[in-house]
Amino acid sequence: MENKRSYKVEERAGLRIDRYLAEELPELSRSYIQKIIKDGGVSLSGKPLKANYKVNPGDVIELVLPPAVEPEIQPENLPLDILYEDKDVIFVNKPKDMVVHPSAGHTSGTLVNGLLYHCKGELSGINGVMRPGIVHRIDKDTTGVLIVCKNDLAHNQIAEQLKEHSITRRYRAVVCGNLKADEGSVDAPVGRHPVDRKRMAVVSRGGKRAVTHYRVLERFGEYTYVECELETGRTHQIRVHMASIGHPLLGDEVYGRGKSSFRLQGQVLHAMILGVVHPSTGEYLEVEAPLPGYFAEVLEKLRKGC
Repeated sequence: MENKRSYKVEERAGLRIDRYLAEELPELSRSYIQKIIKDGGVSLSGKPLKANYKVNPGDVIELVLPPAVEPEIQPENLPLDILYEDKDVIFVNKPKDMVVHPSAGHTSGTLVNGLLYHCKGELSGINGVMRPGIVHRIDKDTTGVLIVCKNDLAHNQIAEQLKEHSITRRYRAVVCGNLKADEGSVDAPVGRHPVDRKRMAVVSRGGKRAVTHYRVLERFGEYTYVECELETGRTHQIRVHMASIGHPLLGDEVYGRGKSSFRLQGQVLHAMILGVVHPSTGEYLEVEAPLPGYFAEVLEKLRKGC
């Protein structure tokens, strides 16, 4: 079934239509949008547009997305760092540069591919064939612990704890600058950036409440080693919140200060501790992922004043 959408141009007039739609639909690649345009799926007043058309204020752009076809996700024998596992849940230490679950145009090499092989397909099906077992995510370049559910009962119970903000989630990060206070909180709503739709931002309208608590662990003058605890779990929350108070994460090329001298691959952010009430036993279970090598090296260099 075709998916029809319309967009009234109120901001970003003058952009090419392919770029405008790429910002409105960050989940789709620009090349895919260009293909839709080429196939006649984007129109204005009933007339198909070309990719180089520049949008004007008041334009009502009509977009027809082709029917979604979910690919079959294949199990893959990938190296996984299993921190804890039982019949209901599995805690995995995700490395850098690994995507959590498949998406359009990216169906292999993900954590889900590896889990399908490791668990022999025994993962909860609530989130569909693209995200079996997945109840929460961390970014591709963020390392650390994730919980994955093997059955629907466990999935529902962990999802409810996430909804109630009762799960313990503590991260380690290195931020730019010297934080004034030893601890504090950022309570600011997070939503899509009003101009760059591929980014998140602290927004005054349309966002969801987001709360991050932080605590200084070590100071290095130009940088600070901190622990961040999530009260809520919004997309890019820690990265956006710390940037909003003038202390973006070291290595964060999206919300930070560009490339650093540390030759990093993305932000220095690690999901270190995850605690939940076990869905079967009812007992509190807390799992810790040790700092990865790259993070330890950054701290060693900072301690030496490099």
